[in-house]
Amino acid sequence: MGMQNNKAAVKGPVEWFTGDVWINGIVEPTEDSTVSVAEVHFAPGARTAWHSHEGGQTLYVVDGVGRVQSRGEEVVEIRSGDVYLTRSGEEHWHGASHDHLMTHISITQGPATWGDHVND
Repeated sequence: MGMQNNKAAVKGPVEWFTGDVWINGIVEPTEDSTVSVAEVHFAPGARTAWHSHEGGQTLYVVDGVGRVQSRGEEVVEIRSGDVYLTRSGEEHWHGASHDHLMTHISITQGPATWGDHVND
């Protein structure tokens, strides 16, 4: 018997995001696993605040054009089919480009630590 995910998309909290972001939870952490998987939809120009993940994060872009930046590095363009990895504790942000929507699957292990919002 398979599991079904009928949970509604939730609006990304303003503490974590700039602009309009919707999150579809796919896998929630349990007492047996700290893995979290979500499909995250960004409106043009929307982005996360600076944050890091204990255990790292994998982003798999499923649609659109986005941008990602790790602290101290250049902004990188990401497109449908791209995979972007951040190491455990690596501070970074990601979101849609200014003129495109972007959707990615986020696979994280462990909790996130949230920081300041990203300036234009």
